[in-house]
Amino acid sequence: MQFPERFADLPPYAFPRLRALLDGHEPGGVPCLMSIGEPKHPMPRFVAEVVAQTIDGLSRYPANDGTPAHLEAATGWIVRRYGVTLSPDRIIALNGTREGLYNAAMALCPETKSGARPAVLMPNPFYQVYAVAALSVGAEPVLLPATAETGHLPDLDAIPAELLDRTAIFYLCSPSNPQGAVAEPDYWARLLDLAERHDFRVFADECYSEIYRSTRPPGILAVAEARGVDPECVLAFHSLSKRSNLPGLRAGFAAGGQRSIAAMRRLRAYSGAPLSETLQAVATAAWADEAHVHENRALYAAKYALADEVLGDVPGYQPPEAGFFLWLPVPDGEAATLKLWRETGVKVLPGAYLGRDAGAGNPGAGYIRVALVAPAEETARGLELIRTCLYDDPKE
Repeated sequence: MQFPERFADLPPYAFPRLRALLDGHEPGGVPCLMSIGEPKHPMPRFVAEVVAQTIDGLSRYPANDGTPAHLEAATGWIVRRYGVTLSPDRIIALNGTREGLYNAAMALCPETKSGARPAVLMPNPFYQVYAVAALSVGAEPVLLPATAETGHLPDLDAIPAELLDRTAIFYLCSPSNPQGAVAEPDYWARLLDLAERHDFRVFADECYSEIYRSTRPPGILAVAEARGVDPECVLAFHSLSKRSNLPGLRAGFAAGGQRSIAAMRRLRAYSGAPLSETLQAVATAAWADEAHVHENRALYAAKYALADEVLGDVPGYQPPEAGFFLWLPVPDGEAATLKLWRETGVKVLPGAYLGRDAGAGNPGAGYIRVALVAPAEETARGLELIRTCLYDDPKE
């Protein structure tokens, strides 16, 4: 029996790797789970009522592209949030944005580019679905270092022109996972200029856009519209998982050019897993409401302040601009993760599990990722344990 080789070189996914690292080691205290970016804040109060009112939607096959009400609500939100011109035919509902980030490459990546194997560019470290999507369409995943020296975003000036010529897709997460860096309008503009000059699409993963300190992260659609960029150059992905504390809802959407969305819809008719009408009704209500988003952001603001207070004087500490992760420098991420678990019971994720060695070492190897998703009291306990275990000199 033969098996395909295109995924043979994939490393184990981050969380099975973490289990393999820690299994067999007892926690050194009451477990404090800070490894997974699963929001723990309360979900919006209206969710149960909407589910009860629309429960009969579970008895029907759902609309593949999204119900009209859902598409209208998502369109209305993005128009209000970014001040752009958009219509529902330029949006597709997704069963979680990971599905969309994968299937957009399936629908839109050409078989060749400039007569060669297409390249799919992405930051390193990165959300692992980007690389798998590239491999699935026969493209070459190209990892661009996103380090402290580059502002935790890829250095656009360092990308060779010949590589850009065969680039089909450029994935960029802003605010970034894991570092919490934000692509400012000038950065988006420079990337869009490259996309037009070298004829590739930008897939903007903006799932953390509503969790930030004080300044709202700019969005690629607004920059593209202001510069008159062809809408087919851009896809923006948004989710309710982080914005509304609804990771189990699996509700998101992609917005872009009319032809690009039509191509995604055509593929999705064959291979997609549409969201039930009941859950789309919850998503419709969530996109229309901002009060719960303000409450959620206030909870994260308190935890940003906690992190700054506890870890602010740690050499190399960089307060995240947005998102809910800390990207903490350590000599060795795996060793630090194991030490934390064995001595304190705090579980974090080695940064190397989110990156790859692309010839110049793995840029995540000297970091751990810490998720600030638990309630404030639990988060404070975890941060204090991280501080005493990894950064305080035991001789002092």
